[in-house]
Amino acid sequence: METLYWILIGAAFVISFIALVYPILPGVLFLAAGFIIYGLAFTFKPFTLIFIAIQILLFISLFVVDYVGNALAIKRKGGSKAALWGSTIGLIAGPFVIPVAGILIGPFLGAVLTELIFHRKGFKASVSIGIGTVLAFVGTTIVKVFTQVLMIGYFFYQIL
Repeated sequence: METLYWILIGAAFVISFIALVYPILPGVLFLAAGFIIYGLAFTFKPFTLIFIAIQILLFISLFVVDYVGNALAIKRKGGSKAALWGSTIGLIAGPFVIPVAGILIGPFLGAVLTELIFHRKGFKASVSIGIGTVLAFVGTTIVKVFTQVLMIGYFFYQIL
C-alpha cells in the first residue's frame, strides 16, 4: 500500500509540472494534493508551521508571478487589458488546438488578435505585444519550474 501512496504523490507532482504546459490543469492544487496525500497516508508531523508558512508563500508567489509577469509584459509593450484576456484565452485553448506549439502560438495570437480587433492597433504594434506575451510566458514558466522544484525539494527535505 505504501508504494501506491508514493505513486499517487509522484503523479500529483508530475501533473503539477504538466500544468505548466497545459494551464487548464490546476498545478498548484496538485502540488498541495501531493503534500496532503503524504500527510494522510503517513503523517503530518514533518509539516511544521514554518514548513506550512513557506509553502503558502511559495504557492502565492506562483499565482503572482503568473499574473503579474504577463500583465507587466503586455503593459510594457503598450498592450491593453483586452490583450491580457486574449493571451490568457489563447494560453488555455492553444495547447488543445495545436498540441505542443499551441502553448506559444495561442497566447501570441490571442494578444495580437485582441489588439487588432478591439483597440485597432497597427499590425506591428500588435505583433510586438504578442511577442512580449510569449516572452513573459516563457520567463514566468521558468520561474514557476524553479519554484515548484524548490517546493518539492523542501517537502522531501522535511520528510526524510
